Amino acid sequence: MKISCVILTMGNRIAELDRAVESTLTQTDGDIEVVVVGNGADVPELTAAPPPGSSATIKTVRLEHNAGIPEGRNRGVQECSGDIVLFLDDDGWYANSKVAAHVRERFTHEPDLAVISFRVMDPEGGLVQRRHVPRLRAGDPERSSPVTTFLGGACAIRKSAFLQVGGLPERFFYAHEETDLAWRLLGEGYRIEYDAETVMYHPLVLPSRHTDFYRLNARNRVWLARRNLPWPLATLYLLNWMVLTLVRERSLPAVKAWFGGFVEGLREPAGERRPMAWRTAWRMLRLGRPPIV
Repeated sequence: MKISCVILTMGNRIAELDRAVESTLTQTDGDIEVVVVGNGADVPELTAAPPPGSSATIKTVRLEHNAGIPEGRNRGVQECSGDIVLFLDDDGWYANSKVAAHVRERFTHEPDLAVISFRVMDPEGGLVQRRHVPRLRAGDPERSSPVTTFLGGACAIRKSAFLQVGGLPERFFYAHEETDLAWRLLGEGYRIEYDAETVMYHPLVLPSRHTDFYRLNARNRVWLARRNLPWPLATLYLLNWMVLTLVRERSLPAVKAWFGGFVEGLREPAGERRPMAWRTAWRMLRLGRPPIV
């Protein structure tokens, strides 16, 4: 199975991007096709290059404006020829050269496997962030398990499954686009796995550093529910996250931005509605994360 890797960049992390590309090109038995998408920016000149004798390649694509993460990754997938697509953040890199071989082995022998979510480690040896383990019981990041969502910048996806459900929802721009895709894949009978053997390094950063984090987080939660959940579950899901936000957040500006995004999510079109079957919700409950949290 041929492997491609999509890396989004804003063109402002040149050394980090070079490191990300280098860690991809030097995968053992990889011969990976790397597609670097400049999201509203030129792709900087790279020093990383395919090893001698390798059939690995580098392709660059420039989007005219910052189209957001989901549209940028969708465009990258359009340019890929691989059966498996890796998504890698431009400031991340693979911990060892065996990631591609492991991914290829799993997808080859597990036809119902749609996504592998990687274990993300702090290169400085710090604690693993809870959000990097996509399940409720996140206390042991070295334990692999089936999951109901995945990490967008640290994963491998079966391209045919990705295209089957329509890719990432481009209107989301940022936040929860992976969960939208994951729920639709689960509805088609695919599996998603958190695989602790596939390790990616990423600096310890908080998502709230983004200016619109709270607004987009809330808006997209509403869109996620409106697009994918039967109405009783959608109501429970949104009420649950409203309460959690009020309990967790201590910043009044953050809470105001969150509720502003929540209202925006109710008012603005969410895109095509395809509510999951109740059997899919039951399956998610059995996997330990019902679609109300």
